[in-house]
Amino acid sequence: MGKSDPIATPPQTDASQAPEGTDLIEWYYERGWSDGFPLVPPTPEKIAVAVAALGGEPGHLVSRVPPRWGSLTREVLAINMVMAGCRPEYAPVVEAAMLALCDARFNLNGVQATTHMASPLLVVNGPVRKRVGMNAGCNVFGSGNRANATIGRALRLVLLNVGGGWPGLLDKSTLGHPGKYTYCIAENEEASPFAPYHVEKGYRIEDSTVFVLAAEPPHSVTNHFANDAEGILDSICSAMSTICNNNAVSAGHCAVVLGPEHAVTVAKSRWKRHDIRHYLWAHSGNRWGDLYGNGRYGSVYNRNLPVWYKREPDARTPIVPSPDNIHLFVAGGEAGRFSAFIPGWGHMSAPVLRGVGDARPAGGPECSDGACAV
Repeated sequence: MGKSDPIATPPQTDASQAPEGTDLIEWYYERGWSDGFPLVPPTPEKIAVAVAALGGEPGHLVSRVPPRWGSLTREVLAINMVMAGCRPEYAPVVEAAMLALCDARFNLNGVQATTHMASPLLVVNGPVRKRVGMNAGCNVFGSGNRANATIGRALRLVLLNVGGGWPGLLDKSTLGHPGKYTYCIAENEEASPFAPYHVEKGYRIEDSTVFVLAAEPPHSVTNHFANDAEGILDSICSAMSTICNNNAVSAGHCAVVLGPEHAVTVAKSRWKRHDIRHYLWAHSGNRWGDLYGNGRYGSVYNRNLPVWYKREPDARTPIVPSPDNIHLFVAGGEAGRFSAFIPGWGHMSAPVLRGVGDARPAGGPECSDGACAV
C-alpha cells in the first residue's frame, strides 16, 4: 500500500514477507507507509488482537477514505493502529473517529487536498477518556501521552495509506502544521465548572463521544489580570478578531479551549456555556473594509460568506455565522491563566460529533445553558 498504489489494499506487513535479516523499520520506510516516524512492525498476532478489539470480521468495511477513496476494512484499520503504536483498547475511539471523518458533512476529500493548513482535530469526551488513559490536563496539545499521540497518529496513517493524502501528491497544503502528525486531545471534564461538551449536545454523561473539526493550530490567549468573565472573554475575542484566519474570510466553525483557571474565573461570574458562546460571537469580528483592503483591491469580496453579512466598509463581519458555530471545551492543566482559539477551515467543512460504540444523543433539548452539569 505504497504511495503509487491506486487501490488501498492491506499491506503485506508480516515480517515473513521481508528477506531474512531485513531492518523492518527501514523496510516500511522504503514502501512509503510511514508518516515520517518509525513504525511499529504489525505482526499477525498484533493485527489479530486489534481486529478482535474492533469487533472481528477482518474484511468488514468501515468506510471509504478520500481523496483516493481506498477501502478501510477492519484489518486495514488494525494494521494502521498497530503501526501507530495504539493499544487494542483504543480501537473504539479510533473507529468512531474515522467514521466521523468520513461523514459527508466533514468533507474529508477537501480537507485532505486543500492548500490550507487545516488538519482534523479530535476531541474525546466521556468515560472512555479515563478508560484508555488519555491526557486532558497539562500539555494537553503536546507530547508525553501514548493514547493521545497514537490515536491521532493512527488517523493520520489511515489518511495517508488509505486516503492517499501524501504531501505533494494529493495533499496540496502549502505549509501544513504539526497537528498533521497527531492532533488529538480529551476534554478535562473533571476540572471544568461546566457541563461537558457532549452533554451540552444531548448525550448522557455516561456516554463517550468523538468530535472532529478541520482546524488550524491552537492560537494562545494569555490573560493574567482579569477576575471576571468579561475580562477573560475579551482577550479571547481579541485573538479571534484577526483578518487572516480562515474563519474571518470564509465563515464556518471554530473552537475555543478554555484553560481550567480561565474557566473557573468565568464560572464565578455565574456564566454558562450558552453565555460564553454568545458573548464570544457578539464581541468578536472584523470591520468589513479591513478584510478586503479598504477598497484597494476593487469591489471583490468573498461571496462564500453568508448573504446576510453587510457588504459595507464599516459593517461588523462576524468570525462565524452563529454562536452555535463556536465549539467550547475546557482542557489543559489547572495552573496557568491561558486558553486557546482554534480557527477552522471555513465554510467548506462542518464538524462532526459522533458517539463511541452505541452512544446516541438522549433526545430532547440540548443542555446549552449548562443546567444539566453534574
